[in-house]
Amino acid sequence: MNKKLKSLPKEEGGKKKDSQLILRLGKEERDEFVELCKELDTTAAREIRHFIRSFVKKNKKG
Repeated sequence: MNKKLKSLPKEEGGKKKDSQLILRLGKEERDEFVELCKELDTTAAREIRHFIRSFVKKNKKG
């Protein structure tokens, strides 16, 4: 049997996305966020990754 392994998605710059961040939030808040992302032609994951990168860049020491 020849099964193809599904490769992990890559971020900009060719880095593999190999970790997850699990968080808990209310269903209404999540649904509103996901719907707004769809309306803006983006994904929730993309926007959260953007937030994390911006936050780290802004607050990084040194």
